[in-house]
Amino acid sequence: MNAIEIRGLSKSFHGMYAVDNLNMTVPVGAIYGFIGENGSGKSTTEKLICGHLVPDKGKIKLFGKDYRDAGVRVRVGALIENAGCFPNSSVWDNLMMQAINLGLENRDEEIRRVLQIVRMESDANIKFKSCSLGMKQRIGIAMALLGDPALLILDEPINGLDADGMRIMREILVDITQKYGCTVLISSHILGELEKIATHYGIIRQGKMICEISAAEMDSRAQVFVSLKTKDMQGAKALLQQKAADVREEDGYLRVYDVNQPEAIVDYLIKNGHVVSEIKKNKIGLEEYYIELMQKKEEA
Repeated sequence: MNAIEIRGLSKSFHGMYAVDNLNMTVPVGAIYGFIGENGSGKSTTEKLICGHLVPDKGKIKLFGKDYRDAGVRVRVGALIENAGCFPNSSVWDNLMMQAINLGLENRDEEIRRVLQIVRMESDANIKFKSCSLGMKQRIGIAMALLGDPALLILDEPINGLDADGMRIMREILVDITQKYGCTVLISSHILGELEKIATHYGIIRQGKMICEISAAEMDSRAQVFVSLKTKDMQGAKALLQQKAADVREEDGYLRVYDVNQPEAIVDYLIKNGHVVSEIKKNKIGLEEYYIELMQKKEEA
């Protein structure tokens, strides 16, 4: 069973399609990275899944049931745009109001549980307006986790966070899936951070899903390259282009693609008078995969 199955989903505003015949499959237990440029339809899709918008056409199933089913709706938590908290109320009081709104029993126990998940047990009495951006994002996630949902939908939760804030957020999201069995759908522009935690990806462009791929599949397909530095970068590049089909100068390195033996490259350069000061073997990451995919779509 999949946590989310979407088929032929469309939503238009003033005659323009924000989501256009979209298909999406999110496996149970996944951290699904939802990727696309601004205006590509990510937030609209998430709002449709949450029931905040009504689709023009298409089907949305959550855990095998129609997304409007009352039994399945209570299994969904979401943080879209912001937490919607009262600034002059404490973290605890904001969570309590949401717990009452949801009709939860054992509210104190449930609030302590979600505060522990988001690493804010000691911050319960702080007023919301005094919290940092990272804390506010975590409070929003805590509110979405009230009631122990099986699916969590997050819209850009790591944007604007500093390095430490992003690290804490990564740890929280991994815990949510691995310790609590929750499936996470997360949109983000920060692909380097998303790559560290996502198990699956969906790439959307102009309202259409253009690629769905697991992290394992992407890793197996990723193009291998050798990065190196020499004193004479242009001379080394011209020399390597005689031997390799794809040599590029990027980020202060020469990249030689589809090479399995870096030693052979070093040996070749040394024999031709170039001393290699730095060399490493790597694979194309999520950001480069995404950029290349977008370029191919523009050229098609």
